[in-house]
Amino acid sequence: MMEIKERPDWDSYFMAITILVSKRSTCIRRSVGAVIVKDKRILATGYNGAPSGITHCSEVGCLRDQLNVPSGEKHELCRGIHAEQNAIIQAAFHGVSIKGATLYCTNQPCSICAKMIINSGIKNIFYQEGYADSMSRQMLKDADVDLIKLDTD
Repeated sequence: MMEIKERPDWDSYFMAITILVSKRSTCIRRSVGAVIVKDKRILATGYNGAPSGITHCSEVGCLRDQLNVPSGEKHELCRGIHAEQNAIIQAAFHGVSIKGATLYCTNQPCSICAKMIINSGIKNIFYQEGYADSMSRQMLKDADVDLIKLDTD
């Protein structure tokens, strides 16, 4: 008799892919991955790091560390772009609509990413770890974007 192996549910499956995507990060402080999904199909992925063609922080050092900028503050003082932003940009670059899609992210999005997520039409966010940004949570709530912590233990 053939043994039936247990398959992960869809949310666990997409979060596992998101964690793998985060391993491409070139950020020294935090590796973050994002995957945008609709109808159980991956539309775009992103990880945090410097824009294409720009020297990575892993090669030149972290400006935020040099300036002692705390996590969650002064996002503009960074060479990198967030994983969620990269995934949204990738979809736009390739002409893929993400309206009504779900975002899987290793970390809760910051307030800048939350604004982009809201305006892109993403309706659900599954994340694994929190982030010190209460404004983000409030804006997502006000925009009726579901923010769901997914435990993958």
